[in-house]
Amino acid sequence: MQQSGKYKPKFSPQDVEIISKERLYNGFFSVIKYCFRHKLFAGGWSANLERELLERGDAASVLPYDPETDQVVLIEQIRVGAVEHACPWQLEIIAGMIDLDESSEDVIRREAREEAGIDLGCVKKLTSYYPSPGGCSEKLDVFVGQVDALTAKGIHGLDYEGEDINVLVVDRAQAYHWIEEGVIQNGASIIALQWLELNHQRLKVEWRK
Repeated sequence: MQQSGKYKPKFSPQDVEIISKERLYNGFFSVIKYCFRHKLFAGGWSANLERELLERGDAASVLPYDPETDQVVLIEQIRVGAVEHACPWQLEIIAGMIDLDESSEDVIRREAREEAGIDLGCVKKLTSYYPSPGGCSEKLDVFVGQVDALTAKGIHGLDYEGEDINVLVVDRAQAYHWIEEGVIQNGASIIALQWLELNHQRLKVEWRK
């Protein structure tokens, strides 16, 4: 049957039974082995399932956008997940992990200064999503933030974290074209740039109020 209106999940956390949790590794990230079972759509319960989970905490990301010049600020840095692939240096929006005493907005404002040397004005939350829920607990908040693109330049990052981040200022249309060409391969960046492509006119009006 086709759903209409607000989506209401059939199941909730109470429909999952966690039988055991075992920490297999604890470093910069953690790996936990779960044994659990869950209710089935057809009724009854599943067999016991064993799954390894990468636990890395939650994060927040932001696409800096200058509504006056119609430009976005992107960053370029090497990523271990792509180090043996065709593009070890990835074009991305700004992002960082959320500490226990921080809000998502705190994170994007801090990371904007650390990774691009810029200060954000108005910010707007676009969505939250799980980049890889089949094996990772991370949940990522995605924002767009107002910026003066003339202030964005240079190489940034924290030395003690081994960061070497190049800043690029790009026309909004060009950045979206890079998605179509497959140049931008980061999920949060694709989501934010696609949203901006659809909503940049409305956002300009909203930020002028």
